[in-house]
Amino acid sequence: MLLLFSVHYTKSQTNPVNTEIWSVEKANEWYKKQGWLVGSNYTPAYAINQLEFWQEGTFNIDEIDKELGWAQNLGMNTMRVYLHDLLHQQDSLGFYKRIDAFLQIAEKRQIKPMFVLFDSCWDPAPKLGQQRNPRPFVHNSGWVQSPGTKALVDTTQHTRLRNYVTGLVKRFANDSRILAWDVWNEPDNGNAASYGKTEPQNKTDLVLLLLEKAFLWVKQANPTQPVTSGVWIGNWESPETLRPVEKLQIAHSDIITFHNYDNAELFEKCIKLLTQYGRPILCTEYMARPNGSTFKSSLPIAKKYNVGMYNWGFVNGKTQTIYPWDSWSKQYTAEPPLWFHDLLKADGKPYIQEEVDLIKKLILNAKGK
Repeated sequence: MLLLFSVHYTKSQTNPVNTEIWSVEKANEWYKKQGWLVGSNYTPAYAINQLEFWQEGTFNIDEIDKELGWAQNLGMNTMRVYLHDLLHQQDSLGFYKRIDAFLQIAEKRQIKPMFVLFDSCWDPAPKLGQQRNPRPFVHNSGWVQSPGTKALVDTTQHTRLRNYVTGLVKRFANDSRILAWDVWNEPDNGNAASYGKTEPQNKTDLVLLLLEKAFLWVKQANPTQPVTSGVWIGNWESPETLRPVEKLQIAHSDIITFHNYDNAELFEKCIKLLTQYGRPILCTEYMARPNGSTFKSSLPIAKKYNVGMYNWGFVNGKTQTIYPWDSWSKQYTAEPPLWFHDLLKADGKPYIQEEVDLIKKLILNAKGK
């Protein structure tokens, strides 16, 4: 049964903005044109986080070109890429220029990125400038949230955040090189195992307020690309079982996105639950080998249901996501016996050749070759 949510206006708006999501028909017509979408969550090996990725002093287009070339050779056609509000505050025009340079390389490599605007994961105190070195053997030891806690709790900064969203999306609203806009990654993640003690106790309430505004700001910029935010925890059986964050995410999303780091059975169950909305489905995070979430377990199922796929981690680098989440509480002194995330070694060679062979085979089959 097809279930639809109604989209509403926030009461605080004097002049209501048209926030209608795409019709089911429009979303599915868009999806038919994309082919089967397969890629990774992409951070260059040289960057510990979004800031080091994009700041003028560290942005390295040659390294990006090399790594996206590796993705192209695998047949990948998309990447999920994180941005940051502080980069816009620092130098919006320079930031746009670097995004355009990235898009030129991505287009050359036949890759359409999905850009992530906000993220609630890991360090809640982001700072511009030189980023710290990775903590040895620790997963995502330098990744930062956007917005950080200071901006999240201070509603006077919402104007700055609105300028970031509307300015950026308007600048690229008609850019066919961009696949989609992911408004907020794991919005209510409390980072209990890492930074939980420093997070605001009412983080979910603060995020709910800003998340709805962020969706409205993106829609106000009138992008030609679809807008989404992925559900990642909770009970997705029906609209009645969704928590407020998930209800908001699905209500405002043109396409349905989700995260899953579980085995094949649970992965397929998630897909079946989300088909009730009748919209294109993309899994924007998966692949944690020790959890039983692998390319072999997930990709064939995704292909069966025509679900787009973005594994976590492309090249092993400064994010150190070859180490598991529990590296925040458990001491590691060497490379784990089985990598948690990441597909390629730093030199571009496969970590596991069979994985690369499977990816190439499934992508080629999807293209009918």
